[in-house]
Amino acid sequence: MAAPERYDALVLGSGQGGKLLAWDLARSGRHTAVVERQWIGGSCPNINCMPSKNEIWSANVAYVARHGAEFGTRTDRVAVDMVKVRQRKRDMVDRQVDAHLRAYKDSGTELIMGTGRFVAPKTLEVRLNGGGARVLYADKVFVNVGTHGTIPDVPGLEASGPLTSIEALEFDHVPLEFDHVPPHLVVLGGGYVGLEFSQAYRRFGSRVTIIEHGPRLLSQEDPDISSEVQRILSAEGIECLVGAQTLRVHGRSGKDVTVLARTAGGEQRIEGSDMLVAVGRTPNTSGIGLEQAGVELDARGYVRVNDRLETTAPDVWAIGECAGTPHFTRASVDDFRIIKDNLAGGNRSTRDRLIPYCVFTDPPLAHVGLSERDAHRQGAATRVAKLLMSDVLRVQAVDARPGLMKVLVSASDDRILGFTMIGPEAGEVMAVVQAAMLAELPYPKLRDAVLAHLTMAEGLGTLLSNVPPLAATAKSMRGELR
Repeated sequence: MAAPERYDALVLGSGQGGKLLAWDLARSGRHTAVVERQWIGGSCPNINCMPSKNEIWSANVAYVARHGAEFGTRTDRVAVDMVKVRQRKRDMVDRQVDAHLRAYKDSGTELIMGTGRFVAPKTLEVRLNGGGARVLYADKVFVNVGTHGTIPDVPGLEASGPLTSIEALEFDHVPLEFDHVPPHLVVLGGGYVGLEFSQAYRRFGSRVTIIEHGPRLLSQEDPDISSEVQRILSAEGIECLVGAQTLRVHGRSGKDVTVLARTAGGEQRIEGSDMLVAVGRTPNTSGIGLEQAGVELDARGYVRVNDRLETTAPDVWAIGECAGTPHFTRASVDDFRIIKDNLAGGNRSTRDRLIPYCVFTDPPLAHVGLSERDAHRQGAATRVAKLLMSDVLRVQAVDARPGLMKVLVSASDDRILGFTMIGPEAGEVMAVVQAAMLAELPYPKLRDAVLAHLTMAEGLGTLLSNVPPLAATAKSMRGELR
């Protein structure tokens, strides 16, 4: 093996947290390089977060155009130009890649395009995309390799060539032409990604069937939230088969594909044109030589880290999804902040992080903090209040009635413990509640705030007015504690 080139810091993978850390280290004068196999900037700006939301927005525009008459705007037949939809997405991705390349240049970070694997502690061998190889050593190494879509072990599934989110965004499965979407898309998995794509394809014009193994869609959500989401999707003509076990897949996705599933009503054959698999994620940690570096994995294949994101190997950290961080881009950004501060002598950790999320269905779902199921598992006593979105004045004005708000407040004091919303601008409203939670603001302060009229956030006042009062026993206990 050739003598390794020496660096102060190496980052394997150019995802969100890793690239931010690399740029910061390089700007501070450290000799830093990022090794990236394919996607400059990671999956978020190239094949996941931003491209999917770009195309979901195109689908929403098509939906609004078709329903223009309901608002007094008459249109002729609405046609979706999938070539234009895809090009709009690609143009956005190109702009993102250009911005990343400028950031690499401006920060002084070296970007090495190739496949890296550990061959010794803190030492990477990189097979360059353009041919040849380099061996790199650094004083500090950061593993930032992300995850990929899981293909479950179902007979015939892998051989059918199913889509994941990557292919679905490119429409490359459509034979010969790109001016239409699949006549019938079968979606395996009723989680966040599966539901976003299901609704988008339905609005582009596909027939859509969702097959979910669990008893309901979004099984990690409270039952009332899952039921409301399923009701919204069903109203758009999406067929939802829950409690369905996929037994076998026949055919080829992009041509004809048949799924045999066992449901409560017996075995069913679902015949479609294409299949999208969205049942979860698998960490990209196999085959990269982590054992050569002394980096251990947990039982699920994620890098084993402590709450400072330090691995089992000295001077090696892991960032983002491969470290078991919640699969949200901003969580990876917080990983960067934790490592950055600790390298400077701080003592930050991943404990007690308040990580929100949004599901970009229409209307969107947003959540922060505890759900009722979480509270029950933790033994946390709560007070729960709900508000139908149809009771929010802004919703009545724009005629977007489905959905609800729900808040959990501590049963022993007035802290807000969790918030969920299905409704227009749910993510923006959730951010208001999250800020109140971070500030440990008693809920009456937010309830009694003068919020702008007519906004979706205005509904928080009505929601929080529905919170049951503290029980007399809880008040008595608080008095004794004083």
